Amino acid sequence: MPASATKTRRVAVLADSDTRWKWGALTANRISPEDSDIRLDGFLLRGRATPTARQLQEVGVHADSLREVSAVEFLRTMAQESYDVLVLALVGGGVQAMLHGLKRVWEGQPQRPVVVTGYVGVVYEKLADGLLLRHGADLVLANSRQDAERFRAVYDGVGADSSAVTEVALPFLGGAPYPGEHDPYTVVFAAQPSVPDSRKDRTYLLNRLIQHARRHPEREVLLKLRSKPGEHTTHIEELPYQKLIQRLDPPANFKLVYGNMGEVLDRTDLLVTISSTAALESLHRRIPTVVLSDLGVREVLGNHHFVGSGCLASWDQLDDGHSPTPDEEWVSRQGVCADGSYATAFDAARERIDKLLERPGGLPALTPYYTPATAPGYLPGILARHHLGPDGSPLPGAPAHDREPGPVRQIVRRAARGAYRHGVQRVAPVIRRMGEL
Repeated sequence: MPASATKTRRVAVLADSDTRWKWGALTANRISPEDSDIRLDGFLLRGRATPTARQLQEVGVHADSLREVSAVEFLRTMAQESYDVLVLALVGGGVQAMLHGLKRVWEGQPQRPVVVTGYVGVVYEKLADGLLLRHGADLVLANSRQDAERFRAVYDGVGADSSAVTEVALPFLGGAPYPGEHDPYTVVFAAQPSVPDSRKDRTYLLNRLIQHARRHPEREVLLKLRSKPGEHTTHIEELPYQKLIQRLDPPANFKLVYGNMGEVLDRTDLLVTISSTAALESLHRRIPTVVLSDLGVREVLGNHHFVGSGCLASWDQLDDGHSPTPDEEWVSRQGVCADGSYATAFDAARERIDKLLERPGGLPALTPYYTPATAPGYLPGILARHHLGPDGSPLPGAPAHDREPGPVRQIVRRAARGAYRHGVQRVAPVIRRMGEL
């Protein structure tokens, strides 16, 4: 009897960073029937951003099993195991590579899982590129009504099937609504690993945060950090705030904090950021939220996404006591669900998955928009990064394509990843500074 006919739904999640693991695992739970058990197997795609044990603990999402794999190892597992649903929580190129690899390993099999993918948060860059790399999944989740409209327009505009686009909401929204000011009043700056990316801009933001703490000694001012030096998230962080602050002298009411964002928001009275998805979490809970305009409102920063939100403001305004009022219409189009509709946000996705699982004769083969015929100058390079050939099969010499990695290989991989992270955060900035002399 197929797994989908039982009460327990088997779900696999493949993720390539801590934030994508959080999105993928929470999405897997949100799109599963509320009256069924879920068996969740997690797979972490080996790479520069593979999360550490501390990062996984901080995310706070648990699986029945969790292991690190290469792309080829994962495809081998998918050929041998039976799942109902597979969530691909990867960067666009990773999704595309897996779609082609899965198409090959499932060829001729009577049943295959429903394949789901989407975006971790705000989509403010590479819209067409990222969407077309995700095309071919059974469901491409859009986190808001606005995203769903944009996604369908891109697919329709290139003649690709847009029926997979399914409107949901961000899976990690939740928590109690803002109860009013705490004692002490708490300001939280949600830092991002890659925005802004220059030392000058990051130092400016850090100085303004410290100045705000000095100007308001009655407030607690927190710098919420995504990772510790040496760890990577979805994006590379070459200039961690922890290093920049070593030359400064912050007051006693200024603190660095880590941990789950939801827990930090429990004590937040004002959330400040450049363009972090944390702003949407904060707005969902009706916490006063500011998206900074100090460095301009620019596509490269991602804060252009918040035009019309009513949340754009500067540190000067915040120092003078400004409190933003979000635009309700804008908020409702962003999948924030501050109106209480969050409980039904995933109903359409659940219904669609149920229908696909009940489809007579099983599901058809995966059909990505990109093929060796339609994108011969682009697709092979995407696949080769994951040691796959143009037909989705492992390239000669692909790591561990025919066996499980031994203990020595695992130790070497961990050492290599540590050396890479050291190079990004310590060696590369030094070389860049030398080049500027």
